[in-house]
Amino acid sequence: MAKDEKAKAKKEQVKGKTKETVGRAVGNETMKAKGQAEKAKGDVRQAKEKAKDAFKR
Repeated sequence: MAKDEKAKAKKEQVKGKTKETVGRAVGNETMKAKGQAEKAKGDVRQAKEKAKDAFKR
């Protein structure tokens, strides 16, 4: 389960970064903002998984 969540977090981060970059390149502020939000969501998910790993030790 943890590997699935970590993979999902990484996927969100990459997808968000891509949207942010494309939005910035074409001047679309909405796309850029959505990309930043998606990347942040992935960052939070990854932090949660790292915290769970730390408590398992």
